[in-house]
Amino acid sequence: MMRRILIIQGHPDATEPHFCHALADAYAAGAQEVGHSVERLDLAKIDIDFLGSQREQEHGALGPDIARAQESILRAEHVVLVFPLWLGGAPALVKAFLEQVLRPGFAYASDGGPFKGKLLKGRSLRIVITMGMPAWYYRLVYGAHSLKAMKVGIFGFVGFRPIAASLIGNVEGNNPAPRKDWLARMRALGAAAV
Repeated sequence: MMRRILIIQGHPDATEPHFCHALADAYAAGAQEVGHSVERLDLAKIDIDFLGSQREQEHGALGPDIARAQESILRAEHVVLVFPLWLGGAPALVKAFLEQVLRPGFAYASDGGPFKGKLLKGRSLRIVITMGMPAWYYRLVYGAHSLKAMKVGIFGFVGFRPIAASLIGNVEGNNPAPRKDWLARMRALGAAAV
């Protein structure tokens, strides 16, 4: 079954390619090889304002790039979010994007209480996080708290299910073999659209 996939590249640096970009490219290549439809969104290349209040988040006007991103999310059956771990969590650009795009009335019902109206049901998600530390260390010592917060408090809250994660550690190392392995894995995940 062919799926519509949206890949959101969340690395904030658009001046040069990073491993996050290579992972997104590998996922897209694997998906396109078997006929999945792939749309891409590079957060470093769109206009994302930081929200300053709850009122702005609930009632403020959407910028044109955010409106287009919402349209892309609505078209997608599967979303892939790729970003580096910075200071134990997602870069500020990723968080600002999520605050802007996952607004009430679009991502969740604005009435009926906080546990009703998951408006983005029917979409699956893969979160891909790169980090300098070993992935096992992030899980064991940090408790993977930032990932858990995203899975439960953001994406689960608005209806994404299932939510899978790929944690890629030691990306700063000099050994190219693990990078090649991860690129192959991403290509396979893309082909399977999971």
